[in-house]
Amino acid sequence: MEIKETITFMSEEEKLILPIEYNHIVQAMIYEVLSEEVATFLHEEGFENGKRIFKMFTFSRLIGEYSLDRENGKIKFRGPVKLTISSPFGDFSNSIGNGFLSRHMVRMGNNHLEVKGIEVEKENIQKDEIKVETLSPIVTYSTLFRKDGKKFTYYFNPQEKEFSQIIDNNLKSKYKAFYIKTAPEDEVIIKPIGYSKMSIVKYKGFIIKGYTGKFSMTGPIPLLQMGLDTGLGSKNSQGFGCIKIINQ
Repeated sequence: MEIKETITFMSEEEKLILPIEYNHIVQAMIYEVLSEEVATFLHEEGFENGKRIFKMFTFSRLIGEYSLDRENGKIKFRGPVKLTISSPFGDFSNSIGNGFLSRHMVRMGNNHLEVKGIEVEKENIQKDEIKVETLSPIVTYSTLFRKDGKKFTYYFNPQEKEFSQIIDNNLKSKYKAFYIKTAPEDEVIIKPIGYSKMSIVKYKGFIIKGYTGKFSMTGPIPLLQMGLDTGLGSKNSQGFGCIKIINQ
């Protein structure tokens, strides 16, 4: 059972000013709101599958009316701003919900925001074919080698078969890490519906490429649920791969 929590914020002067590359600021606020016990567990341990460690949460881009000040590298939101946070980890969902409810104000970067409301949504997937829309870009990549032997990161686009393969492998790894049992064998296949837009995001100095748009997904229901719960692809806890179900 997936739990998505959408929090509505209002800044003191009805304007929220952040760097255009704000993922790390939202991530820091989430950890600040979590109980010390849950935050410490995720930060220092997480859910392990071999050498891979998963935090098991994801979050959307900030949703609201905004303007870009590219010259100064700022994004300025006006009026209410919404943030969706998603996780299958009950302790996380309870902690983040209680954390926001118990605080009248939270800090996001240099801004003080009033918590205006929280919507909790539970979505239980019933069929092996769904359509989804991204709330933050989906990231899939592989580390490859140049002819001179140097490593480089290659980001796949939704038209490449590796995009779907990496998402499938990632969901199976997350499933095993979270439930401590082998994931269903059948493959998750994801295909773009229409145009997918590339997003280039800087996170703490690193350039990350992801894709937004609408997608069809088929595969075992537990793995599709995992995708809704934790996000698709990599770097979910840094604000990538958050999705919602759509009807088309």
